[in-house]
Amino acid sequence: MKILAISDHESPYLWDHFTPDKVADIDLILSCGDLDPEYLSFLVTLSHAPVLYVHGNHDGRYERKPPLGCTCIEDQVYNFQGVRILGLGGSMRYHNGPYQYTQAQMNLRVLKLYTGLRLMRGFDILVTHAPPHGVCDTQDRAHEGFLVFNRLVERFHPAVAVHGHVHLNYSHRLQRESSLDGTRVINAYDHYTFEI
Repeated sequence: MKILAISDHESPYLWDHFTPDKVADIDLILSCGDLDPEYLSFLVTLSHAPVLYVHGNHDGRYERKPPLGCTCIEDQVYNFQGVRILGLGGSMRYHNGPYQYTQAQMNLRVLKLYTGLRLMRGFDILVTHAPPHGVCDTQDRAHEGFLVFNRLVERFHPAVAVHGHVHLNYSHRLQRESSLDGTRVINAYDHYTFEI
């Protein structure tokens, strides 16, 4: 399965200079947040691939104008052609904006899902806005990762954890791909294609 992951920056490659061949072989699009809802609607309309999304910390506008034709997977496991995808959007709370959580609040969100995750024996892809703690996050409060994402990966060993929030142009030390306990961790900033 070929997956296009997107986050944080509307890619000129996909939006301004779109041609159908750029998404012709894409089976699924995963949005990790902080993207214009019209961008997601555009991609779902022209790609013939479903768009699944979680909220970023700048996605309060989705309440007024959600991305049409797309599916929000917050706080659930979505099954796409046998691939189980867990969605947990939002960032670390750094002020009183939407979709911001403390470590304890994110822990509670995951705790509510934990019994179901155990019964279905885990999931295959973790889709988040913020990264796991210590993996492609930064030292400032706003871009710190969540510890509970590390615990989810260590407990259930998904094939991939894909996130956004930390723009790759923040530092030359940030990497597109990392690894956590054998799980590929992918920063979806702008756009990135991977297979599972």
